[in-house]
Amino acid sequence: MKKDQLLTRRRALIAGLGALGAAGAAGLLTSGTGGEPGPTAAPAPGPPARRPLRPSAYRLQPLAGYGPSNASGRTPVRREPLLRMSGIGRTMVLTFDDGPDPRYTPDILRTLREYDVPAMFFVCGEMAAEHRDLLAEMAEDGHVVGNHTWSHPLLTQLTRARIRTEMERTSAVIEEAYGERPLWFRAPYGAWNRAAFQLGAELGMEPLAWTVDTLDWTEPGTRTIVDRVEEGAGPGVVILAHDAGGDRSQSVWALRDYLPHLLDAGYHLTVPRRYQV
Repeated sequence: MKKDQLLTRRRALIAGLGALGAAGAAGLLTSGTGGEPGPTAAPAPGPPARRPLRPSAYRLQPLAGYGPSNASGRTPVRREPLLRMSGIGRTMVLTFDDGPDPRYTPDILRTLREYDVPAMFFVCGEMAAEHRDLLAEMAEDGHVVGNHTWSHPLLTQLTRARIRTEMERTSAVIEEAYGERPLWFRAPYGAWNRAAFQLGAELGMEPLAWTVDTLDWTEPGTRTIVDRVEEGAGPGVVILAHDAGGDRSQSVWALRDYLPHLLDAGYHLTVPRRYQV
């Protein structure tokens, strides 16, 4: 699919699903797969002085995730996705959707490795199947890999059987390439429904959304992506970015910019943990 067609489709999906504000980020801000490769460009010049980071105003439901889901050991069936992470201090989570893509994912992994920061990668099965070496690299570096379905469809338009197939195929590829079955999943386009929650729980996965959407898939410019991350920074915040689905050079350069600034501001970049049950 050509890049302009992809953007048109995404915007149509957003309009059909309904717009949400930042506090509704569990819903319908989008991402996507496909698109044409683009050259890696230097970040756009930013202002000479940077605003100090301050805790975000977001105070959403905490992310359950530092032990078994409940006493029975079964993953609960949620009615809405988890939005933020619980924890002590200024902790945040970086998440990347739609990959892995050999044009951009390796650069992101190198930057995370340079600063010794773990992240979450919600991968599409068809991408993971072609680039298993990148999932192995994620495992070696201590990143968490989640399920983002096989082909990035709009789940609300699929039958229950098709949703199961999308999830199961992806979980199988992740287990083979990463070494463990995924314990987290994210609905494409942020479009969740009852079947997705139920099937995800049956497969042992918790649904994770996000608190702050960088909207990097729109290619707004490196400076804009950096500003969105830094303005949304706060304890427990989950950042949504992408390492595939189009030209992600801006996302690569933005990470190199905002990551050291977050660390200098005292934020601890981490990942949620769940025990296998």
